[in-house]
Amino acid sequence: IEAEVAALSDLRDRPAGHLRISCGDSVVEAVLRPTLREFLKAYPDVSVEVAMDNGFIDIVEQRFDAGVRLGEAISKDMIAVRISPDWRFTCVAAPDYFERRSAPETPQDLTNHQCINLRLTTAGSTYAWEFAKNGRQLDVRVDGQLTFNSILPILGAALDGHGLAFVPEYMTRPYLESGKLVEVLVDWAITWQGYHLYYPNRRQPSPAFAAFVEAIRYRSP
Repeated sequence: IEAEVAALSDLRDRPAGHLRISCGDSVVEAVLRPTLREFLKAYPDVSVEVAMDNGFIDIVEQRFDAGVRLGEAISKDMIAVRISPDWRFTCVAAPDYFERRSAPETPQDLTNHQCINLRLTTAGSTYAWEFAKNGRQLDVRVDGQLTFNSILPILGAALDGHGLAFVPEYMTRPYLESGKLVEVLVDWAITWQGYHLYYPNRRQPSPAFAAFVEAIRYRSP
């Protein structure tokens, strides 16, 4: 009987079940995919559903276990767990774009350039590019022929020479190193708090969710 009770207890505490996570599309490649590779092997009784949405949603109302957003964007009544380092944002374009136009020297110069816009799903407006230098912050509304509601095609459009893009460095680094992209306004670049997994503080974590949090938690090198 004791052995059967122990077996039942072990089964109850073993991580199992279905987890639903809401996040932006760029988060999948940067953070989730590397984590899921080992997590799903370690916990075969856990399944994970990832819903990609670049807008701000109510994860409680829509029955998500957790969401992923940049640290600045998370409500104070949520528990937030850092899952990435801070990200520097880069203003980049393909070399052949600069064969047709001179590189901008200040953020204000962007108004004379083809810039690839990001449409914010929740606000409905386009994102104002953010810069800072010597304690001075500057937001610039840019214009161009292309607008997307996702960061991934913005990077692709920049690689195709359609204009300047404003995207996180983790996405542009390999292309900067290979020379396929050129960064401008480097001394105006801002750094944002990294991605955080967030969930309601009243939530009682299941063994599956607790295991997922520990697997995805960022640990400094």
